[in-house]
Amino acid sequence: MLVAAAVCPCPPLLVPDVAAGAAAELDAARTACTDALGVLAAARPGRLVVVGPVDGAGPEAYPEGTWGSFRGFGVDLDVRLGRDEGVPAEQRLPYSLAVAAWLLERTGWSDVPVEGLGVGDRLAPERCSLIGRDLAARAERVALLVMGDASACRTLKAPGYLDERAAPFDAEVARALGAADVAALTTLDTGLAHELKVSGRAPWQVLAGAAEGTDLGGSLLYEDAPYGVGYLVATWS
Repeated sequence: MLVAAAVCPCPPLLVPDVAAGAAAELDAARTACTDALGVLAAARPGRLVVVGPVDGAGPEAYPEGTWGSFRGFGVDLDVRLGRDEGVPAEQRLPYSLAVAAWLLERTGWSDVPVEGLGVGDRLAPERCSLIGRDLAARAERVALLVMGDASACRTLKAPGYLDERAAPFDAEVARALGAADVAALTTLDTGLAHELKVSGRAPWQVLAGAAEGTDLGGSLLYEDAPYGVGYLVATWS
């Protein structure tokens, strides 16, 4: 059963070593992520599942101990998802889950088993919900760390250029995450999300599936669009 969830953005720039001189610009987001992980720890889960976007459809499983790296950004920094379980070195975390692993290491998370799951933009909402229900049934007390960004079309300099539909879309997602509105997340417009380059759509719908039948309440901790990309931090507990 799902007992708590944290929703965080997943840009590699969240890692100060990657952001370098611009690191301070995301300090508020990092603080909100730390607070969100505190809510997960307080729920005393028996298992933590990290869900994040990947290229392709997925789902792709990443066992505890899988390594990730930010060397592709010119930074000599490696991370590991949870404890070292002897996972073959050739299996690597996608960037979304590497950012999650960095957040977990930063907050000293070590209490319960951790596993990763990648879900892609082409995964249908119904499949996302089914995956979420399966995750929630894996243990008596399950927590989710859900990684993903909102639209990448909030300004002229955004990765996807300015799209007037982006701000209203992000506002509705922020409202739904803050209210733990399962129905609203389940029915997000997948086509519009794709056009707005929203990486969090599938992970959020996995969360919605996992939360079906629970009475979790939501709280929105952070909402902003630095670099023209919507970043949201929320907790469900």
